[in-house]
Amino acid sequence: MTPALDLTGRVAVVTGASRGIGYFIARELAAAGAHVIAVARTVGGLEELDDAIKADGRGQATLVPLDLADMAGIDRLGGAIHERWGKLDILVANAGVLGVISPIGHVEAKTFEKVMTINVTSTWRLIRSVDPLLRLSDAGRAIIMSSNAAHSARAFWAPYAASKAAVETMMRSWAHETQSLPLRVNAADPGATRTAMRAQAVPGEDPDTLPHPSEIARRIVPLASPDLKETGLIFQAKHNRFVTYRQPE
Repeated sequence: MTPALDLTGRVAVVTGASRGIGYFIARELAAAGAHVIAVARTVGGLEELDDAIKADGRGQATLVPLDLADMAGIDRLGGAIHERWGKLDILVANAGVLGVISPIGHVEAKTFEKVMTINVTSTWRLIRSVDPLLRLSDAGRAIIMSSNAAHSARAFWAPYAASKAAVETMMRSWAHETQSLPLRVNAADPGATRTAMRAQAVPGEDPDTLPHPSEIARRIVPLASPDLKETGLIFQAKHNRFVTYRQPE
């Protein structure tokens, strides 16, 4: 790991940290000196992350095995962070599920509800849990993972696309609410990346044609910098740029 910024002494939460982009974001944050609170369902994946962070030689991790469908568990996470650190500097709301690629009329109710629970409701619950802690930081930073699917509205992607449109809207509202504070809130669109979710969505695609999640993580981690000025925007990792969308009148 080669840190691009200094996050020494800063505390970061990363959800979905046991694999894919979340795993490498957690490693990059730790390599920059942050203490990473790594949240995921898979204990084995979290332990592998902890071993990798120790091998990288900088930063530390606290492992939190948690299913984000456990809303009370998300509430307890905020309380535990407050008790131990008294603040939070960085939130990376990365965890998400694809659901199914299917005509909207064929999507089962339980599948749609799971996508909304994990991608939308748990993200709101996480924001609610840590917003007071981020406000206690001298430079709180929130990164909400999104997708171009929120804007392309591709055929057969309705549940996932709708969920990402919802979290982007929540991000923008949160950014407007906090724009006079040191807290900066943005979304990150990683683009097509060599992950298990991408393989599930596009099974015939050659993964070697896609960027590795470690590359995408390196582009996203600067959004956690205390020097960041932007808020309420979407960062497209593929193009390494911020974009915005037409504001309502």
